[in-house]
Formats: sequence, C-alpha cells, structure tokens
Amino acid sequence: MTTESTKHIQIKDYDYDLPEERIAKYPKAVRDESKLLLYRDGEVREDVFYHLPDYLPAGALMVFNNTKVIQARLHFRKATGALIEVFCLEPHEPADYQQSFARTGSVVWTCLVGNLKKWKEGVLERELRVGDRALTLRAERIGVCGTGHLVRFSWDGADVSFSEVLDAVGELPIPPYLHRATEESDLRTYQTVYSKVEGSVAAPTAGLHFTDRVLAALDRKGVERDEITLHVGAGTFKPVKSEEIAGHAMHSEWIAVSRESIGRLIRHGGQCIAVGTTSVRTLESLYYIGVMLRRNPAAEQDDLHVPQWLPYDYADAAGKPLTTLEALQEVADYLDRNGLPVLHASTQLLIAPGYAYHVVRTMVTNFHQPKSTLLLLVSAFVKGDWRRIYDYALGHGFRFLSYGDSSLLNY
Repeated sequence: MTTESTKHIQIKDYDYDLPEERIAKYPKAVRDESKLLLYRDGEVREDVFYHLPDYLPAGALMVFNNTKVIQARLHFRKATGALIEVFCLEPHEPADYQQSFARTGSVVWTCLVGNLKKWKEGVLERELRVGDRALTLRAERIGVCGTGHLVRFSWDGADVSFSEVLDAVGELPIPPYLHRATEESDLRTYQTVYSKVEGSVAAPTAGLHFTDRVLAALDRKGVERDEITLHVGAGTFKPVKSEEIAGHAMHSEWIAVSRESIGRLIRHGGQCIAVGTTSVRTLESLYYIGVMLRRNPAAEQDDLHVPQWLPYDYADAAGKPLTTLEALQEVADYLDRNGLPVLHASTQLLIAPGYAYHVVRTMVTNFHQPKSTLLLLVSAFVKGDWRRIYDYALGHGFRFLSYGDSSLLNY
C-alpha cells in the first residue's frame, strides 16, 4: 500500500457499534482476573489474563511502558464564582519532565483551559497544603502554544516542588468517556503496578491488567522484561473527525529509551512483545529514528522527531530499506558516539493499514474506540482482521476501553 492509498483510508470503515453498557466504568476487583482474547493465525479464543504467560515463548523479550499518570487537572475558582479548569499537557519551561516536576517556585506548562471565556486575563489563585504548611498556588496565562495555552504556575514555599503541588491539589484525569468523576480508588487502579516515570495524562491501559503474580510468572517462564517510557498525551483520546485519515493530525508524544534497552532489542533479533499501543508506537519509532540517523548521523537529539507519514514516504522511496537490526544499530551507535545513556525523542507516528511492522511481533492491548487511530493500529497489526476480533469480543461479554479486558495479538 502506498502513501497515497493509506492517506485515503476512510475512517467510516473502522466504525462499529459500542453500546454504552459495554464500556467498563471501573476495573475488575482483581486486575489479572480480567478476560484475555487470544488471536493467532485467524483463530480467536479466550482465557483469563493471569494465564497470559502460558501463551508466551520462553526467551522472548516483553517491553512495558513505565510512565506514571500525573494528577494533571487543576481547578481554580475566580472571585466571581466561575470555575476554571487547567489541564496540564506537557512542560514548556523547563521543557524536561523530570526537571519541571523537581522545579520549585515556578514552572510554565502547555495546558488546555476549560471555561476559557471566563478567564480572559488576570491571575488565578487557590490555597493548598503541603504537609503541615498552607501555600498559595497562582496560575497566569502568558501565551499560546499550538492548540494549548502557556500557563505559568507559581507558588510560595522555596523547597516545595511542582510534583508536590500536583499531588496536593491535582486531580487524576480519567478518560472522558467514563462519564464520571475521578474517585479515590482511581489513584491506585488507573496506574500500572510498574509505573515509575511521571508525565502521562492517560494510563497505558494494557498494562493495568498486570499484577505482581503475573510478572513473577513471566520471570519463571523465562520471558525477559524491559521498560521504555512514552508519556501519553491527551491526544490519545482525539477522535478522527476527517473522512479520510489524511486529514487527521497525530499528536506528538515524548519518548525515552535507554541504551541498555536498545542493546537488549538487538540481542533479541530486533523483535519483541509489546505491552500496549504506547509501547508499540515507541518501539516502531525506534526503527524510523534509525532511518533518520542513517541519513544524518550528526543529528542533534532535539531533532529526533518521527513525523506521522515518514513510514509511508520511506516505503515509497527507491532503494533498499534498512533492516530492523541495522536501524537499531544506528541508534545504538549514535548514543555511543555522543556518550548518551538514554535516547530522548518524540513521535507522531501514525500506524494504519499499509504500515509494515519492524520490531513488534506480539501485542497485548485493550479494545479501542470506534473510528480511532488505535483501531487503525490494531487493524494494521492483524492485517485487516480486526472486525472478527471485535465481533467475538462483543459477542462473548468482553468489557471495552481503558478499564476493560485485553487481547493478545500475533502479527
């Protein structure tokens, strides 16, 4: 499939009827007792998630996204009584996530603003407590950035970090299609048990099914585990509104992959099992970062950004494409030349029918919204057989979306 034919994919062909009652509003009481759909060579069957290790080969490499969801939604009330919601998307100054969370006194973030018409100017304030201290948090709009607004947050307390501020007054942003308020239980259930690196505004939901007992069973089976980081943005919920996917602009997300992880992938022949679509997009982006580095070995790390149409343009171009191992070696060599222990990059990668997978050979993923880019990604992986999988899930009591059940798909 060429770039043009992929761009002309009609999103209406990726629609299905999802009754409201099939959307899981809450997770299972025990994470790993969710249902697991199994798909291989056109055959569909089911089991329980805690049996997942039984279906994986010993010696395989399984890659998890260790991002942690932040309490990104902040509420302020003006003197007039108007409620303003400020949704933190990504750091702007400093732009590095860890530096921003550690910063004291002041930070600038790109944000979405709810009830914007009531906040034309001025500084918003609200009180908060960190430990036994009462502090004042201030928010001021200072500009725009893309479709978001630049908001400067400042607070008194010279030793209080922005991470502590968010923990004190932020609200965990559960998906909008749950149509309910965030509850205390979500602080635990909307995080993976292996989450470590703060930065996401949505969970990598395929990972929500894993428990310590499943991870221990993977270890006993001889499945090697590794972690990468992709901070999930609010754009993950952005619907495709154009008739053709050519009219859809993918959101950009920040990724981090260690040199050790690149080496591990190389040792496993450049192939792995990915937990969730965020891991898939990160791993597949590595291939195209290798392509870019082959073209420009002296690239600055800040320039390592994967545009959404690069895979299709590259496939159309004349010449022999890089193998997966060649591309991964380009990344490894780049990190070694520059003394970098971690690759920091960003990706807008759009995976849709016509995409050829390079790294991921097996995928654990939940069931996604109709007419979404995530459904396009799954369709590309199962070579167009997504409807048989979803018809089975709908017909056999599977629960859908973030808190729903999962599937194990083979390429």
